[in-house]
Amino acid sequence: MNAAIASLVTLCLVVGASCISRLNVGVLSFLLAFALGHFFCGLPTAEVAAGFPARLFLHLTAITLLFSLAGANGTLDQIAWRSVRLVRADPRLVTLIVFGLAVALSSSGAGNFATTAMLAPVAMGVAGHLRVSPFLMAVMLVNGASAGAFSPIAPTGIVARELMGRIGLGGNDWALYLNSLAAHTLVALLGYALLGGPKLSRLNTMTGDPGLQGLSGVKTALSRAQRFTIAVVLAFGVATAGFRLDIGVAAFAGSALIILAGAADQSAAMKSLPWGVILMVCGVTTLVRVVETAGGMDLFARLLTGIAGPAYLPGLAALVAGLMSVAASSIGVVLPALLPAVPSLLVSFGGGNPLMVAFSINVGAHLVDISPLSPLGALCLAHAPPGEDRAALFRKLMAAGWTLAPVGFLLCQLMFGFR
Repeated sequence: MNAAIASLVTLCLVVGASCISRLNVGVLSFLLAFALGHFFCGLPTAEVAAGFPARLFLHLTAITLLFSLAGANGTLDQIAWRSVRLVRADPRLVTLIVFGLAVALSSSGAGNFATTAMLAPVAMGVAGHLRVSPFLMAVMLVNGASAGAFSPIAPTGIVARELMGRIGLGGNDWALYLNSLAAHTLVALLGYALLGGPKLSRLNTMTGDPGLQGLSGVKTALSRAQRFTIAVVLAFGVATAGFRLDIGVAAFAGSALIILAGAADQSAAMKSLPWGVILMVCGVTTLVRVVETAGGMDLFARLLTGIAGPAYLPGLAALVAGLMSVAASSIGVVLPALLPAVPSLLVSFGGGNPLMVAFSINVGAHLVDISPLSPLGALCLAHAPPGEDRAALFRKLMAAGWTLAPVGFLLCQLMFGFR
């Protein structure tokens, strides 16, 4: 077996393991990267280790720490609680508010996973209280969180920027964000219309605070620590978006201010950091660098050329990304595996717009995150209202995930295939 075939088989094994095993494939990826590099590519250990994305690791750690601190002191819960209370008496509006809130929080730097983890308890609880379809609520929440995922200061946006920069597509952060925002907003609004959102009846008698059981300890007034945290997060946004301060530096500075001010429990925030996701992203990225060296990406591109012509490359890229992402991590596996293959795809297909193909991979991978095998869909399923048939909800979420893969093909082909 030559190096190219061995490297592609190795990458496929990692993707498969991420779908059927609980093993963090970041650990497996590091092991296989060194084995592949040594036995098939003749690379010394130091050269394989040089493929570790140190800058990406620092940025992910910094931004997730800042928002873990905001979660630990209840600031994010306060924002969610206050937003949902605004329209709790009108089921027709509450799903739209959840969508908008998810977009805002995810875009602000929290990212899609943290946003969904924070909002799922209150959103699904409200759905049960107002007799709104939990499936509709999940569609709105997940699409809202994913719509803001590619913000330049959110974890997924950071990963995409790093990976796209390595293939010469840097400097397109805001274009990617706006295209993803448009795609997910369209899907959310179509879901809202098709699943009966405008026809929901208004409940005239409301008592208590519906669906807030998941927000234990939320108080009416913002505490001093929470006000300080909001000010720091706003300053972080201004520093990074307005003054182009390095995201990692700004996030670590904000975290240090919150900790030094005693505004959040440092230990609780550290424990809640998504170390597993960070390890997965860095491990798969390191492996893919070796796969590229071995010629595996070129081989992958050649295998796809028989499926469709170059005119349909954006749609095909979105379809492949979506089908992989139904059961594998979008940020941890799919993006690190597919984005580095874009240059090879264009060579094999005989042309195309590399930026549009990269956009399609990013968008297509995240459109299917409603799947219950995805962390976002799983969070919604876990917080289904009491009395809800979870088996039926699982089937609906699963069907939506698979359906949105071909939808991603059509949508990305229309959005990116004719540029």
